[in-house]
Amino acid sequence: MSQKVIPTAAAAVAAAAALEVAHFRSIPWCAAHLSASPNLVVEQAFSRTPKDQYEDALLSQTLNRKGAIPAFVTFYTKPAEARDLVREVKAFLSLGPMVNGWAGICHGGIAMTILDEVMGQLPAVNKLRGNLPDIPLMTAYLNTTFVRPVRTPTTIMVTARLLKVEGRKQFADAVIEDEKGEVLAKAEALFVMLKAKL
Repeated sequence: MSQKVIPTAAAAVAAAAALEVAHFRSIPWCAAHLSASPNLVVEQAFSRTPKDQYEDALLSQTLNRKGAIPAFVTFYTKPAEARDLVREVKAFLSLGPMVNGWAGICHGGIAMTILDEVMGQLPAVNKLRGNLPDIPLMTAYLNTTFVRPVRTPTTIMVTARLLKVEGRKQFADAVIEDEKGEVLAKAEALFVMLKAKL
């Protein structure tokens, strides 16, 4: 009698991550970016992994579904020196109609969330590399400019750059682009390290 093998939580997370990366590798314009450099690190976005007490629940659960944001990966070039900060992170997200405001157009609040989220990958990557202290950061401001509608369904690329670090403050900017490289929205933000854990 055969028994069903139930994967461990870690195996399930790894399988989900592999599916998301494979999704973007199957889209020619995304695949071109993902194979641009041998030093490229491609992984599922950190906020896609479910965590205790519903941390990251918006992107790991609420929007992580067919029709909303079914796939979200990040990629960056590994710096030559281990101690150097990663200053740019890019991401691909596929968007479905469940993120719409108007018919066929992504809600502006979701576009802002995406910009904020991808900029937030910068400290996450650098913390994992041991180049920033493992202290939570919060968005202090997020100034957004909407250039063109983000149409759905679609796949977008977001590029986030770490502009400077001043003590507890981290300044960043980001842009959302379509397949043709046209800028759809952009933002600048300030993230502040908390003095104590939440």
